[in-house]
Amino acid sequence: MSSRVSERTDLTDAARGLRRRLAEANRIDHAVYVAVATTPTPLLDRAMRRLSEAANYSRLWIASSVLLGATAGPRGRLAAKSGLASVAATSAVANLIIKPVGKRRRPDRGGENVPPERQIAMPASRSFPSGHAASAFAFASATGRVLPWAGVPLRFLAAFVAYSRVHTGLHYPGDAIAGAVGGAVIADLVTARVIRGQTSCRG
Repeated sequence: MSSRVSERTDLTDAARGLRRRLAEANRIDHAVYVAVATTPTPLLDRAMRRLSEAANYSRLWIASSVLLGATAGPRGRLAAKSGLASVAATSAVANLIIKPVGKRRRPDRGGENVPPERQIAMPASRSFPSGHAASAFAFASATGRVLPWAGVPLRFLAAFVAYSRVHTGLHYPGDAIAGAVGGAVIADLVTARVIRGQTSCRG
């Protein structure tokens, strides 16, 4: 009996410790969001707003895939196929599974004094994770695995897209980071399968 009581106590203590760590991480996340919101960056505001809007509906990644497919030969077409497949898988996981479960509310841009000139339409979906960051890194990671030279600039672009979602006040930094990591992980899984399928077809 005493061992069971001890196990329950240990579990309770572990749960409390986890809650404290999560609360601390949330405070840091919020503080960074506020720091970005309250730092005047008039030259950056328009660029980040336009970039964030350009990434809507994966338009940047569709355009990039068309360019790769048209200019980089068979490897470019494979990279484009891998990238778009990774974006589709990542979007499904982020928007249909994680967001409904996480239920994190979007930031209060008005309460945190995000400058109006930065702001774009606030999505109705939940905040965690950032779907734009997830799709951006999914495409960049998948493409980079097939075409390493293309992966470098695409990862830089993906990083700017992820940051733009924080800069425009749509996401907390933690949302963007989680989306980026999740997108990269899913891209590795999807790309490995696409490459295997391509190899088996040739065989």
